[in-house]
Amino acid sequence: MSDFLRAEFSPPAPPPPSRRGGWATVRENLFGDAKSTAITLAVAALLFIAGPPLWRFLVADAVFRAPDGALCRAPGAGACWAYIAAKTPFFIYGSYPPEFYWRVNVTFFLAASLIVWLLWPKLRGKGVAAFGFFAVLPALGFVLLHGAPALGLAVVDTGRWGGVMVSLLAALTGIVVALPGGILLALGRRSALPVVKMLCAGLIEFVRGVPLIAVLFMANAMLPLFLPPDWAPDRLLRPLAGIALFASAYMAEVVRAGLLTVPQGQVEGAQALGLGRVATLRLVVLPQALAAVIPGIVNNFIALFKDTTLVAIVGIFDFLHTVDTARLDPVWAGPTIATTGYVFAALFYLAFCLAMSFYSKTVERRLASSRRHENRV
Repeated sequence: MSDFLRAEFSPPAPPPPSRRGGWATVRENLFGDAKSTAITLAVAALLFIAGPPLWRFLVADAVFRAPDGALCRAPGAGACWAYIAAKTPFFIYGSYPPEFYWRVNVTFFLAASLIVWLLWPKLRGKGVAAFGFFAVLPALGFVLLHGAPALGLAVVDTGRWGGVMVSLLAALTGIVVALPGGILLALGRRSALPVVKMLCAGLIEFVRGVPLIAVLFMANAMLPLFLPPDWAPDRLLRPLAGIALFASAYMAEVVRAGLLTVPQGQVEGAQALGLGRVATLRLVVLPQALAAVIPGIVNNFIALFKDTTLVAIVGIFDFLHTVDTARLDPVWAGPTIATTGYVFAALFYLAFCLAMSFYSKTVERRLASSRRHENRV
């Protein structure tokens, strides 16, 4: 019998050649059936009609360099990118003093570094990065941006803050508070204590039942009524508090949906191993729950980033407000100035939202790959 058995493993065979070529893939994805074909042809027709005029306006006939708006007012001139270049400091910093721009740059450099540290899978020390982002950065950022005479930093009133820095500040505030706040509210809504459950459920339903504009108005007008006059929050802190509350309420429902996906057997298995309630929640339940709702979390962050434009309604000088104000400069007056400014704003928001969406899909693919590997093992 042993004469028929191999003594060594055979070498691995190469993968079979793919039977799907490039045209087969295109045909399957774009022309797989009548509906797909109709949609593909409609999109192609739209690009054929709208593509050349957009190209001419944004690139071919655009004005990239000019000392003022004279060239942009010439007949046939396209987008006035020279106007965007001239107004870039105003778009980024608003009326923040130019000699203190470095404070804004340092703050957002630290924020970007901590975000990369948190999101880059191969970097270690995530606990340190999380502590820096959620605890140290808010305090240090406020000191840098607002100023501290005791540290030699001149005070810059928040009325002079504006532009991209305010939009990013509002978005970062909402993101920093939304996830931990949403987790606490979701856990409170599932609490066995009736009072805690009722309070969390009532807060979530109340905030989710009104538009963000109403929350901003309430925070701006009513928040000072609940505090002593000396403790009244700044005019910028009021809408930031409203954004944080609004984002936390919506995030709570996303987290609660993730908690419902965790089987009860996972909790029972953790208890059988001797883990306490806090350890079970931190090591077993929350990692699985948050991983299951990554698309919902990122979708909330994208919606929050776009909703920051609403702070202009309560008098905050955000990025879109600076774009709308800069177009009134008579030096740069012209028929294409407003359009160019709004196109630039759209590209700004699109870039940030696409980046968040791309990262979400990357995390989803990595988690799916790890699950397939665990199932094979």
